[in-house]
Amino acid sequence: MPFLPAIGAEGQGRQAFAAEPVTLPTIAGLEDPNTYVPADNPLTKEKIELGRAIFFDKRMSKDNTIACASCHMAKKGFADGMPVSTGIKGLKGGRSAPVSFNRVYSKAQFWDGRAATLEDQSIGPFANPIEHGFANHDEMVAKMKKMPGYRKLFQEVFGGEITIQDVGRAVASFQRTVLSGNSAVDKYDIGGDQNALSDSAKRGLELFRGKARCTRCHSGFNFTDEKFHNLGIGWDDNKVDLGRYMETKNPEDIGAFKTPTLREIARTAPYMHDGRFKTLEEVVKFYNQGGVKNPHQDNTIIPLEMTDDEQQDLVAMLKSLNGEGWQHVAPPKSYPK
Repeated sequence: MPFLPAIGAEGQGRQAFAAEPVTLPTIAGLEDPNTYVPADNPLTKEKIELGRAIFFDKRMSKDNTIACASCHMAKKGFADGMPVSTGIKGLKGGRSAPVSFNRVYSKAQFWDGRAATLEDQSIGPFANPIEHGFANHDEMVAKMKKMPGYRKLFQEVFGGEITIQDVGRAVASFQRTVLSGNSAVDKYDIGGDQNALSDSAKRGLELFRGKARCTRCHSGFNFTDEKFHNLGIGWDDNKVDLGRYMETKNPEDIGAFKTPTLREIARTAPYMHDGRFKTLEEVVKFYNQGGVKNPHQDNTIIPLEMTDDEQQDLVAMLKSLNGEGWQHVAPPKSYPK
């Protein structure tokens, strides 16, 4: 669904006066995304298009080889289909790429929640030595300032020279237009369409809310509690990533990672923060056995004792969470020179 111009909205901060306000579409199964847009970064058509250009532009890396879109591909559920992300010079990160749709609803960003806002998240990878590769954000801004096309657009959109803060505002604005809702589960559960789900997926939905205990973490309309949990990933092969603990230094957060949304989950393999599971069947089996026990495991993770048939039903339900609201996303036809 395309985003739609709004009436009467006003820009704030360094926003240009001629900006065309935008209202995000309401999609079945989702709360109104417009209520989640921060007041200090209102959506405008011009800002979104600037963010789109930056998101897809490989010049936004040290060696012109990596764009945000390199790890967040529409056909792969806005992930990259790899166990861990690959940045400049083929360097490998330590975690898989989180999905970038429905980020308008998200609170703390990244697997470990180290970015408080989507604006902060949007600029983090640029100064990561194994992602976009710039030594710091000043180096990236200096490179952008050598492109008159970008300088002109920032002047028009924000009323001033390029700053890394405004880069974040633009990219975050574009990311907020990438939505996923109105899945087969929504059509059945909210729309009342009895034909939207197979009998197996219907049984899976009952399991999801009951015996499988999925809603203890994958709750709400976006199928995530936005919290952090230790499932035991890495404790069985001595490859423990400390996760949220590195941000909070709270022992309770050792090995804890953010609950991802389950929307579009059938498109976003492999799974977990280290991409260790290739299929949803493997993921369900992992949960069914109660994860991997460790001193910091979340107490909600217990053996589920589901039968093989029940596990298949749960997978059928999960595969019914692909939706719409992101299909409009495409690279710009040209980039600022």
